[in-house]
Amino acid sequence: MNTIKKQLFGLLFAAAAVGAWAQDYPNRPIRILVPNAPGSSVDTMTRILSNRLGEALGGASIVVENRDGAGGLIGMDVGRKAAPDGYTLITVSNGSGVIAPLLKKVRPYDTAQDFELIGTFAITPNVLVVNPQLPVNSVKELIDYARAHRDSINMASAGVGSQSHLAGALLMTMGNFESLHVPHKGGGPSVASVAAGQTHWTLTPAPAAMSQVKAGRLRVLAQSLPRRSAILGELPPIAETVPGYDFNGWAGLIAPKGTPRAVIERVQAAMAKTLATPEVRDGLAGQGADLFPGNTEEFRKFLAQDVANTERVMKAAQLQPE
Repeated sequence: MNTIKKQLFGLLFAAAAVGAWAQDYPNRPIRILVPNAPGSSVDTMTRILSNRLGEALGGASIVVENRDGAGGLIGMDVGRKAAPDGYTLITVSNGSGVIAPLLKKVRPYDTAQDFELIGTFAITPNVLVVNPQLPVNSVKELIDYARAHRDSINMASAGVGSQSHLAGALLMTMGNFESLHVPHKGGGPSVASVAAGQTHWTLTPAPAAMSQVKAGRLRVLAQSLPRRSAILGELPPIAETVPGYDFNGWAGLIAPKGTPRAVIERVQAAMAKTLATPEVRDGLAGQGADLFPGNTEEFRKFLAQDVANTERVMKAAQLQPE
């Protein structure tokens, strides 16, 4: 057997072995790494998805493991170094997949190049919320109030470079007003500070705020999608007052680089089944998130556009990589 034939035989044998192995996948528990804190919007959405994803994978056991810290860099690094065998998946968001690496002069990873993209599953509009005692009931009124009280009004965020920081900075830039930025250690504390009246307003992922809105501890003024959304009822988009405003979160699944394509496709098919269930659709909607299904190539195109948009927003927020 000549060299070329040996190489072809080897490739065919390897492909057959991978195919047979993939047909048996999964035969042990799968872990989904979440580079966010327990109870965060990304964590909550992951658990809603995972509850049915295991069933769609033939009754597989799925364990959600939180590895938060450094804006998502820690969890993403753990996932990047995991064995590419299909038994480690990672929930990625714009925070961990785009913002965190862009904040570093030397990017620790490129999500599109250093991982296998499985697919997106949710889009999370940000909601503009204020303390109920603030005498504003619309985006225009907030802008007018901020212009009249520029020395005393402040904006909470989940931290420097967080999604809420960038969303708020973009609104201030496009709306031509100012507020003192008050960063917190996470979305929960920042939203709580607005509810307590320690800060005045924030633009935060809907899943992090809607329970407080329903309880009357926050007043919601608008949302960040460029259009009205069924999941948010009649809540107007910010773009109706500030034309062109559009800054939202998202979530998807990725895997370590080198995970076999057959496994990726198996998980993709299971995700499609999962997202079609009323339980997952309603569960995400209850968190203020909408279904956002996308395959590998759709994910890749979306990710490239989100990186470009985020770089533009970081420039508006005068954020420099460190």
